[in-house]
Amino acid sequence: MYKYKIAPNTGKPVVYLYPEEPTDVAVKVDYKGTLYTTYPAYQDGWFVTAYPDGRIINKSDGTEYYYLFWDGFTDFRWDFNEGFVVPGDEAEAFLREKLSYMGLTPREYNDFIVFWLPELRRNPYNLVMFATDQYEELAGMEITPVPDSILRVHMVFKRIEEPVEIREQTLKPFTRKGFTVVEWGGSRA
Repeated sequence: MYKYKIAPNTGKPVVYLYPEEPTDVAVKVDYKGTLYTTYPAYQDGWFVTAYPDGRIINKSDGTEYYYLFWDGFTDFRWDFNEGFVVPGDEAEAFLREKLSYMGLTPREYNDFIVFWLPELRRNPYNLVMFATDQYEELAGMEITPVPDSILRVHMVFKRIEEPVEIREQTLKPFTRKGFTVVEWGGSRA
């Protein structure tokens, strides 16, 4: 098992809201660290009106968004007990395949890939895992009304110079139903 301390940040978690009808939604993040940047501004939570097409109207200023964004600093330690070794030049295909399989739409996985691909491609190899329980421990989320389905995809990766042995992670597909919330983000280990 590999244990690494992450660099002091959790990068670009974004939250998409897809209610079945226009709905007032409150989103609060319980982050074991310090929030650094939020967009729109996080004022003891986000209070928005969400629409089925993914549009979000911030109640405090009436501005339209298509996701909620945050990042932060933490000293959380990730346990790499399973994952993938991904050559930098294969990162794009790897991400498209895995993110699609886990349930991100093309718009969502393209946003993810555009953000993370430049960094992954620079590395000879990447040790990658998609954190689930560990991410819940780091960054809980409270959403009102409670969603019918929620997908939280958080990629943790570390640059490595040579491939290492690691048990391949088993990923689960996600089915959207009713009011759906999708979040993606990542951390450097």
